[in-house]
Amino acid sequence: MESREPLRGEVARLARLAVPVAFSNLGMIAMGAVDQLLLGHYGTTELAAVGLANPWVFGTIMFANGILLGLDPIIARAHGAGDGARSARATHAGLVLALALSLPVALLWWFTEPVLVAIGQDPELSRLSATFVRAQIPSIPFFLGNTVLSRYLQNREHVKQTVVVMAVANVVNAVAAYGLIYGELGLPGLGVLGAGLATNATRIASTLTLVAWTRAFRLFEGAWEPFSARAFERRGLAEILGYGVPIAFQTCTEMWAFGLASFIAGPLGEASLAAHQVAMQFASITFMIPLGISQAVTIRAGNLLGAGRPSAAARTGWIGIAGSAAFMALAAATFILGRNLLPRAFTSDAAVIAAAAGILPIAGAFEIFDGAQAAACGMLRGMGRPLPATVMNLLGYWVVALPLGGFLALRTSLGLRGLWLGLLLGLVVVAVGLVLWLRKNQPRAELAVSD
Repeated sequence: MESREPLRGEVARLARLAVPVAFSNLGMIAMGAVDQLLLGHYGTTELAAVGLANPWVFGTIMFANGILLGLDPIIARAHGAGDGARSARATHAGLVLALALSLPVALLWWFTEPVLVAIGQDPELSRLSATFVRAQIPSIPFFLGNTVLSRYLQNREHVKQTVVVMAVANVVNAVAAYGLIYGELGLPGLGVLGAGLATNATRIASTLTLVAWTRAFRLFEGAWEPFSARAFERRGLAEILGYGVPIAFQTCTEMWAFGLASFIAGPLGEASLAAHQVAMQFASITFMIPLGISQAVTIRAGNLLGAGRPSAAARTGWIGIAGSAAFMALAAATFILGRNLLPRAFTSDAAVIAAAAGILPIAGAFEIFDGAQAAACGMLRGMGRPLPATVMNLLGYWVVALPLGGFLALRTSLGLRGLWLGLLLGLVVVAVGLVLWLRKNQPRAELAVSD
């Protein structure tokens, strides 16, 4: 019979994984938030331009990043089973994929301006957006390589190191962005271009720092072997792709939906687009905690499944879902109570503040469902079964949220609030659907998930 750790012990074990990962995620989103803060006070046009650029940037690179998340169930189970060589071989194959995926992402970023113009965005905003995006092209292979190394470390329960690296990166980014946007600290004032250059340099530096840290503290011991031609073997690459492609579609159907929502907000006016971006920034910041819990659930559930403990893995998933939902309930209360104050952190424009205040309570309402679905997706990745999340995202976002939100925003007097109401209802569909699926299909001792 499968042994069972006391509930308090499992919560503590999950928290030890989730907290550092969440802080690392917050560090990543903080770099973008710093750009938003600095550019918001630099000019509304610049803030709106980055608001258009970010959905394109993350909607493209995060598909490649999602493919690399296919390493999660492989390395997590290998670690749980004590198979360090398998972790090493998967990491080598992941690095090969990271380099291969960098080229198409770079090409997409290069053509940012014509793409944005083609989908009806303002030509001047599109030009500024392209300036911001193109400055970041050299960092693409470093960003994806960082993902591979992070998956290798985190799924082997080395989670604290990425927090330190990310903290240093944020200091560097804040200083560089301030100097390059405003022309301070002896640096040229480049506005949007400066923000892009600062992000580019920070990504490269943080990746090199993580590599140096891993080598200096020998975090690879027990799970490494020399790089060889085996990294290019079709079987190893196909295994990552088999898990990773559905994960990529799962993450990106959600991300693309919110990106398209930004494009829907564009025709509503510059103030509405900027307000939408402000609300999205707050939602993104709070989401980093459930995302950390989600990643911790993936790690812990994968380790437990690799160790032959499916019932314990299932319990970890439900703990994660409950914890994520509880945190997001607090975030929702903050959004509602602080709706008139929070937007002032990003802008002093009265029209943008008023528009943001009107949608923050709606954003608060879907926070709880967002937390629940994030942890549920983490459980599915740990099980190596990401497809149900892809299906639910397609249904919730692309069948419900975007058609309804687009209609309410563009065809009724609700405007931006209508768009966010559509997003809320779509997220309810996703969260409820995933929880019901897991309730029926959770790992059990008699249904052990095999490799």
